[in-house]
Amino acid sequence: MSEAIEPTGEVGALETVIITGLSGAGRSTAAKCFEDLGFFVVDNLPPELIGTLVDLGSRSQGAVTRLAVVMDVRSRAFSKDLRSVIRDLADRRMRPRVLFLEAQDDVLVRRFENNRREHPLQAGGRLVDGISAERRLLSPLREEADLVLDTSERSVHDLRRSIESAFTELGAKGRPALRATVLSFGYKYGLPVDADLVVDVRFLPNPHWIPELRPLTGRDPEIRDYVLSQEGALEFLDRYTDILRIIGAGYSRENKRYLTLAVGCTGGKHRSVAISGELATRLRAMGVQTTVVHRDLGRE
Repeated sequence: MSEAIEPTGEVGALETVIITGLSGAGRSTAAKCFEDLGFFVVDNLPPELIGTLVDLGSRSQGAVTRLAVVMDVRSRAFSKDLRSVIRDLADRRMRPRVLFLEAQDDVLVRRFENNRREHPLQAGGRLVDGISAERRLLSPLREEADLVLDTSERSVHDLRRSIESAFTELGAKGRPALRATVLSFGYKYGLPVDADLVVDVRFLPNPHWIPELRPLTGRDPEIRDYVLSQEGALEFLDRYTDILRIIGAGYSRENKRYLTLAVGCTGGKHRSVAISGELATRLRAMGVQTTVVHRDLGRE
């Protein structure tokens, strides 16, 4: 249950990450972040050369211990070739981890228009057609990704924090510590598209309708006490904690290292914020390294 990514192979082996996803979704920003984390970063390497690069890094006698390869669709056979390379390395017990970056179409359009760039698959047509073609092309690869990050609502700093949370701090025996992000949000602003689990806490009374509580947020003790005192609140937390414990064990068995748990109320100000804090506390008590993000707090 975390944004941590397991190193490839045995302890001491080369840790390899492939950074890919939609054009305009933040690959360049991700590459800079990996450089800061001590990765040797290679941009736009043909998929068929990744295996060779991994072999060279593995034989570098410790000179290169962390490798990140940035891939895009400038190779038209990109998706098929890259999936083949990943499976080949997996057969050799050297499987890289795949980070897939994406964003909503309207966000991508705005980014391309702001930079006055043409989409690599636009081919003289409409920008939205290029985005749609790339999304279809990369769909199979997205399904194989170890971690999918939607950057639509993430600032550069938010993306950096997410990557740093995912690819730092190994736990016991050289394995990564489990990590989770608990994300509060408001339903009126839309569902978080990168959530693994979504919890709806609108079954609890809304502090918004109490005048003296309305200006406060779920970070304030008065709101926390009000929300947790409602019928069913503590029972929900206890039972959902048990569910998260089961899910966490399953994620470990399936070699998945990150979970985004989205907690929603109407506006993302009171109930979801308070419950997110409580769930994060319980996850930490279970040994899960947890980050809390309040997506819509202050948005009203």
